[in-house]
Amino acid sequence: MRKALKSMIFVVLTLLGPSATVLSAAELSPPSAVSTTSSVAVSQSDLQTLQARLDRIKQQISQANNLTQMVGLQDSLQLFISDVDALQSSLLPEQKQLQAQLDVLGPVSLSDIAPEKSEIATQRAYLSEQKAKVDYNLKSLAALRANAADLIIQIAGIRRSLLETEVTLRSGSILSPGFWAPLFNPLPEDRQRLAEFIQQASSALQVAWQPGNRLSGVTLVLLAAAIWSWGRRIAERGLTWVCIHRMPEGRLRRSSLALASVVATLLTTACAMQLLFYALTRELPLSPMIQSFADEFEKVIYVCILITGLSRALLSTRHPSWRLPAIADPVALAIQPYPRLLSVTLLILVGLAQITNVTGMSAPAILFGRGVISLLVTLIVGALFYRASQIRRAVAATGEAPEASTTLAGLIYSCAAIAIVAAMLALLIGYVSLARFITYQLVWGFIILCGFYLLTQVFRDSCEYLFSPKSSSGKAFKQLLGIGDVRLEQVSVILSGAGRATLVLLAVISLFVGGVGTTLGQLFTQTFAILGGEGLRKLNIIPDHLLKAVLALLIGIYLIRSLCRWLDNELLPKTDMDPGMCASLSTLFANIGYALVILLTLSSLGIKWTNLAWIVSALSVGIGFGLQEIVKNFVSGLILLTERPVKVGDLISISGVEGDIRRINVRATEIQLSDRSIVIVPNSQLISQNLRNVTLGGSAQGVATLELVFPLDIDPEQVKNLLYDTYQEHETILDKPAPFVRFSKLSPDGITLTVTGYVSSPRIVGTTKSDLLFEILKRLGAAGIELAKPAPVT
Repeated sequence: MRKALKSMIFVVLTLLGPSATVLSAAELSPPSAVSTTSSVAVSQSDLQTLQARLDRIKQQISQANNLTQMVGLQDSLQLFISDVDALQSSLLPEQKQLQAQLDVLGPVSLSDIAPEKSEIATQRAYLSEQKAKVDYNLKSLAALRANAADLIIQIAGIRRSLLETEVTLRSGSILSPGFWAPLFNPLPEDRQRLAEFIQQASSALQVAWQPGNRLSGVTLVLLAAAIWSWGRRIAERGLTWVCIHRMPEGRLRRSSLALASVVATLLTTACAMQLLFYALTRELPLSPMIQSFADEFEKVIYVCILITGLSRALLSTRHPSWRLPAIADPVALAIQPYPRLLSVTLLILVGLAQITNVTGMSAPAILFGRGVISLLVTLIVGALFYRASQIRRAVAATGEAPEASTTLAGLIYSCAAIAIVAAMLALLIGYVSLARFITYQLVWGFIILCGFYLLTQVFRDSCEYLFSPKSSSGKAFKQLLGIGDVRLEQVSVILSGAGRATLVLLAVISLFVGGVGTTLGQLFTQTFAILGGEGLRKLNIIPDHLLKAVLALLIGIYLIRSLCRWLDNELLPKTDMDPGMCASLSTLFANIGYALVILLTLSSLGIKWTNLAWIVSALSVGIGFGLQEIVKNFVSGLILLTERPVKVGDLISISGVEGDIRRINVRATEIQLSDRSIVIVPNSQLISQNLRNVTLGGSAQGVATLELVFPLDIDPEQVKNLLYDTYQEHETILDKPAPFVRFSKLSPDGITLTVTGYVSSPRIVGTTKSDLLFEILKRLGAAGIELAKPAPVT
């Protein structure tokens, strides 16, 4: 033990630095007894036990012949995988520690090959042996986990086959006497199996009711009943008080109240069920048959609780102002009893059907149970829809405002009505299993749609509150991120939209992969099996990589924006570069930075570029057919930013458009016209077409030219001097080149004189011409000279 402790000290000191390796190696060798003892947490017997457990599950799969057994075996495999994962998690730190110790010792040196090995070599051999055992155990566990995962896939295929077989099986109409025979004249073997089930259930009750255990048993049952009834009300009132007094007033409080009602119902029911189960099993475990029935009946209870909890939360008949969906008060009150009736019906009938399944009764008895369940569920759901439609028509007849209907609500209503009609027809023509499947999907669809609707509302309201500029959290985000109200609202909309889209996707997947009796673990497993399919596994996208990628993206964008602000506000203004060059450099830096951030994000995801060949191929085809203009404009934008034939602030003229360049983007350039409107010109046109850059030389001058027509009887010299003096005296007209007046045209309508002057910038030509024209007309009026009048049109 002493030498083992010294070995650990050696590793620690070696990690601290080279100077720590001066200790004698002879003091650090482990004893020979320790070198032969494994410190691995998983022994060979544990691996053999896991293998035997997996073999038993395989044998049970080969003997299973109904969906219920397959679901139970799938749960067993999920538990098996969880146990294997736990063992792997316990071995991984030990593997890393041993590898780190081996890295400290370094590779084999020449001194280690000597006939008499050094203590370092002994230590290395000991650690290598331990690591080899850990590697073997991890490899064996990985193989067991892979086999279990393959079995889950095979079970899914078998379940689909069984479902297709049962659904397409025609057994007999509910109107035929043979369908009701198991109720009035059951088979002897069915009676025997039922009696055996009753006997085993009675034995379990008798064990729990033994003398000495009765007081505790009664106490547990009464406590469970109190939690399920009074405890639920207390929990719901407590959560309601928290929502009212701690949640902000508005939509978030309303959605939180609905969620609190469902959570209180689920939690108290789960506690009550655990107490009842403990009261029955605290002395002896249940028999396999009763245990199987208890597991399946527990799922049915949760289904019924979800139906009542969700319906009570969404209808909210006691507090109509808390109601989330747009349902009128009379309609909500009218349909309120139906969810409870449906829950009680499912609890009783499905519970009895589970008895026929676990006891292995005959096919007529099983089909009878399915038919009765389908018939009553179809009638209850049909009555619910009929009652709701009847009340809506009555409300509309009174002249009150109708409910706000949406396309999605109408589509759901139509699908449900079609399903009800299809289930009833299937029962009448003899497809009992098909009718059972349809009715179960109706119930499952109600749970999924209501549950995800509630989650969607809570998520949307939470985003709106957290990122509201008026809330304390919104103000904190503004101060932390340095963004304004508009940006904060955009973040709220983006997050809310992304979250709701994700929830809708999960709802659609859950709607098709699950069913009545599907546990939460099975739902998560099947959902993530679809979302994490072969394509994502090839791309090597895992949650750890995804988190790193998100952090890299957010940090990268923040750094680029910070550096761009530093360039625009601090560095570039202190240089001798003109504003256009500064804007071009800032834009080019931002584009390159965002490209690098995207590459870093993909690298953080663990995506290998060899696995993106199909993306590159699809992109090349897209470029060839539809993206060539985008790529051409992108390349042209890079040319504009590097060669700078035009820059921000230049006055240009292209294709009849003349204005100032305000911004050069990656795809297009913004040109501001004289009326302050913006024209978006693709970058490729600025490269490929003839373009007039008025301010490219830096010394461009504007030309202010006026053309005036005078009568034939004027004194040309007088008018010439007047025009010349007016131009020369104007403050914006340059002395060099000097202004001049030219005799342009002589016609029967009059004499045309053209006066021209130069200004310092083309941008002030319009203003200068306007000022000159006002001044010329003023001087002509003072001199009594009039402009020529146009000849009348004949």
